[in-house]
Amino acid sequence: MAYTEKDKILMKVQKPTRYTGGELNSAEKDKNSVDCRFGFCFPDVYEIAMSNLGMKILYHTLNERPDTFCERIFAPWVDMEEEMRKRNMKLFALETGDGADKFDILGFTLGYELCYSNVLNMLNLADIPLLAQDRDESFPIICGGGLCAYNAEPIAEIFDFFMLGEGEELINLVTDEYIKWKKSGKKDKKEYLRKIAGLDGVYVPSFYDVTYNADNTIKSITPNDPCAKPKIKKTIMRDFDRAYTPETLVVPFGEVVHDRVMLEVFRGCIRGCRFCEAGYAYRPARERSHERLTELADKLLGCSGYDEISLSSLSTSDYTELKELTDNLLKMTEEKKIGLSLPSLRIDNFSLELMDKVQKVRKSGITFAPEAGTQRLRDVINKNITEENVLKSAKMLFEGGWTNVKLYFMIGLPSETDEDILGIAELSGKVLNEYFSIPKEMRAKNINITVSTSSFIPKPFTAFQWAKQDARGEIVRKQDILKKSISAKQIRYIWHDNKTSYLEGVFARGDRRLLTAIIEAVKNGCKFDSWDEQYKFDEWLKAFKTCGIDPDWYLRERSYDEILPWEHIDIGITKKFFMRENEKAKQGETTPNCREKCAGCGMKTFGAGVCCE
Repeated sequence: MAYTEKDKILMKVQKPTRYTGGELNSAEKDKNSVDCRFGFCFPDVYEIAMSNLGMKILYHTLNERPDTFCERIFAPWVDMEEEMRKRNMKLFALETGDGADKFDILGFTLGYELCYSNVLNMLNLADIPLLAQDRDESFPIICGGGLCAYNAEPIAEIFDFFMLGEGEELINLVTDEYIKWKKSGKKDKKEYLRKIAGLDGVYVPSFYDVTYNADNTIKSITPNDPCAKPKIKKTIMRDFDRAYTPETLVVPFGEVVHDRVMLEVFRGCIRGCRFCEAGYAYRPARERSHERLTELADKLLGCSGYDEISLSSLSTSDYTELKELTDNLLKMTEEKKIGLSLPSLRIDNFSLELMDKVQKVRKSGITFAPEAGTQRLRDVINKNITEENVLKSAKMLFEGGWTNVKLYFMIGLPSETDEDILGIAELSGKVLNEYFSIPKEMRAKNINITVSTSSFIPKPFTAFQWAKQDARGEIVRKQDILKKSISAKQIRYIWHDNKTSYLEGVFARGDRRLLTAIIEAVKNGCKFDSWDEQYKFDEWLKAFKTCGIDPDWYLRERSYDEILPWEHIDIGITKKFFMRENEKAKQGETTPNCREKCAGCGMKTFGAGVCCE
């Protein structure tokens, strides 16, 4: 691709810096002197991709290898794609500008179900056949990873293989085997796939046959190759403190979503919220030492020039060395006027002292996630917080001068009633009353409480993976109840669109038969489905109808006896545990967190993290 041609296009698009490459700390290598060219593909725009922690880790992991050159390939926004298609320009990498079809391996990260259309659109833009069976050895190997890879069955036949679990070590192993295969002459793609199928965490969809019953449920998922294992077990980094993490990061030219240094303090979660796929999939909880994190912060600030640090985890206040870490970080942040943010705080275990410490440089809003409006429903979902926790924490913040508070809830949870919906409004009102209970002369002005609701989606590998998802009309009815119940002008209500939740729910528990509809929808212009201005819901409904698929069927309640599309995947947690948790939910019984008492989920077999404490 000539520079002048690309330059002409960049003058016509909204954000040219999405496509230029050449940022500070980006990789520079001789593409002709490496054995493997790896394209890290993120199926969304630059600003989202460059904020992804997994991308940062794997990009630098591969580029530390002298035999491998990893480049970034992101989905072009609609204006850029239009210009590219006018000129028959292929999807290209940021580092060299070469077409995606020139790479040895293309690895897609699948963080959310609504990116599936972008995966297909990117391959189409690269002029690469969509189906793995239609690609011979002259095309790149296509692999996938990320949270949705645990059930990527709706797009499984697009991929040559998936990496399940944590990829810091596995990505090196599959690259090693690729280089061996390439040097042997690349005679048969199946040879390579058979070799890596023996590795923990590698799933080759073409090595498994899926059959169906007359009622459309799955009859069997059976290996069809001797190298395929009956169950594919995820991989984890057992010693997280010693796990690879980059000591440099690429600094974008333009603004991105998370424009800051991100420190991953620990991985996994101890809590066991019954709706949370990430909380289960990333078990067991494993921590980095505060000394290592302090060292990383110093190096990353030095190489980037950023003025903010964010601590990354599923529940930051559960990090056992949080006090030591924040004390260390404050020594550098106060002196250099660098902000420190702590997202993902638990309502029941943070202190005003901690908040005062970390927000000395700049004070922002704070988000709490009660998830449900009544104690009964919070017990059902195993949130393990009380109304007292919420109100005490709110008052503490208001007394400390905070005036911007966001309360996050879900609607459509299993066993939810209208009383639970009204409970959201009541709890929000009680939070506001905590503000007004403070003498006028002692409280900050302009209180602003935002109540936000998303729609519950039953996800694989959770205690609610068998649950029914509320119909769109029912979600709208519940949203209307809540709108009418919130009257205070200081409380603003925002809600998630039920149409995107509908499609996400279909894909989340979908099977391979959905691929025909995805291909049809993309052919008719569907892409960037998580972006409201691009989402074409009617086109999706047409695609399902054209392909003879009833999407509502995927949102139904399932039985324990039914074979689920992800039955051949092993995340380390047993099906019996999820069944126990589902039954406890029906009784409103809670389960303690992993540090209080082991619940016997099955993760002890990994011999790592909190399971060994």
